[in-house]
Amino acid sequence: MEHNILHSKIYGEDKPGTPLLVFHGLFGMLDNWGSFGKIFGEYFPVHLIDLRNHGKSFHSEEMSHDAMAHDITHYMDHHGMAKVNLLGHSLGGKAVMQFAIKYPVKVEKLIVVDIAPKAYPPHHQGIIKALQSVEFEEDTTRQEVEEALKIYIPEMSVIQFLTKNLYWTDDKILAWRFNLPVLSEKYDEFVSNAVKFGVFSGKTLFISGAKSDYILPQDNFQIKQQFPDSSVVQVSNAGHWVQAENPKEFNSVVQDFLLETRKA
Repeated sequence: MEHNILHSKIYGEDKPGTPLLVFHGLFGMLDNWGSFGKIFGEYFPVHLIDLRNHGKSFHSEEMSHDAMAHDITHYMDHHGMAKVNLLGHSLGGKAVMQFAIKYPVKVEKLIVVDIAPKAYPPHHQGIIKALQSVEFEEDTTRQEVEEALKIYIPEMSVIQFLTKNLYWTDDKILAWRFNLPVLSEKYDEFVSNAVKFGVFSGKTLFISGAKSDYILPQDNFQIKQQFPDSSVVQVSNAGHWVQAENPKEFNSVVQDFLLETRKA
């Protein structure tokens, strides 16, 4: 059976060491992690990857944690990888947690950025409504799309994050790279669903933003149940987009975790 392979950009392909696969969050794309990829590609191979229905990866009617975990398996097989380190932010964090629980022998170390394994109440309705309000027949320039989004979204940083997904189709009209109909329709399957119960006993690091409420103190119990060899580290002056809001501290935390065995 032919499987679609996720789109990726690889840094440090010729470097030794365990490859690190990096997955972005909802409505994100691998480009969000470009500077991170360049820095860590100096140490080991880094694969920045577009999740299904995002970026330049394939579109599909299915959008569950299991489906995303299968995508990682097919990606590893395609690239001939037996074992990897995984890093996932937000929705990407749910995908890598599900994968590590399902295929523990394939994971050396796991990094989960600003998300817990729990179910979350729906909280992107404003963004989805804003995205659905864009009429590409009428909003024909990036500026017009931004203006349409501003009606629903007050934060310019969020608008800039979303408009990174705009591209010109062959018909010379703007469109979203992500699959908005499926992401809005299947939202409950991947946000309002917990990671399936299971245990990954390998080394795991949860990184949270000090200004974010995605990982709460009361989540530690569930985190320890499913990821017994884990720790939670807070990055200062950062909200949910930890890696973008305090990249220096974020990179330092990741570096310590992934390279600690080399120092020993």
